[in-house]
Amino acid sequence: MNGPDQKGRAMPESSVRRPLIVPSVLPADFACLGEEVRDLCAAGVDRIQWDVMDGVFVPNLTFGPDVIASARSHSTVGFEAHLMVVNPDGLLSTYVDAGCELIIVHAESCTHLHRTLARIRELGARSGVAVNPHTPAEVVAHVLAETDLILAMTVNPGFGGQAYIPAVESKITRLRRMIDESGHSIELEVDGGITGDTIGGAAAAGADVFISGSWMYGCPEGKAAAVKRLRDAATVAGAAA
Repeated sequence: MNGPDQKGRAMPESSVRRPLIVPSVLPADFACLGEEVRDLCAAGVDRIQWDVMDGVFVPNLTFGPDVIASARSHSTVGFEAHLMVVNPDGLLSTYVDAGCELIIVHAESCTHLHRTLARIRELGARSGVAVNPHTPAEVVAHVLAETDLILAMTVNPGFGGQAYIPAVESKITRLRRMIDESGHSIELEVDGGITGDTIGGAAAAGADVFISGSWMYGCPEGKAAAVKRLRDAATVAGAAA
């Protein structure tokens, strides 16, 4: 069963299960964001993630909707906003207006998660829910009909360049099973420490969307080579699982 895209149209199965490579712009040069976004698009990424941090929910402060909106015209792929903030409900419309087709909120920061996810869809975007490494998969069991993406954090959120937490893979497998049994078309994304070496474990566990930041930016062969290596490794591991 296919879920809706941001315009309410049915999504093909291939768009859900094909490995998607999504860079975080956290390591980018913020003084040259337009150029950075163009470079990422040229490298063959599937969309771009904006890590929005408020200095309260996580111990870091990044950018707001005006910065994201300024970069939107430079991109040929979609934007997703990962809202690592307290009380995200009052901010949802500003990030949709900034050009984010997918809005991800944290289960840990939403008092009424079902309502928040429904509101994102009402605003015309796709909804996503993130869970921190310590948060059990069952937290999202009763909102599967309201979400288009589940993000399993493979590091504790707040900073780039952290080491991948392999113990989360068992939760990824549990989430994959929950999604498949639900009959809904939901992307399963992982974020944190994703490299050419760690992506295989996440893909074999059931993830199909992969965030990479520091590793992609630090790849000696360049971003396009990094995207290819990540996609190839995820495809092989996913097929073998």
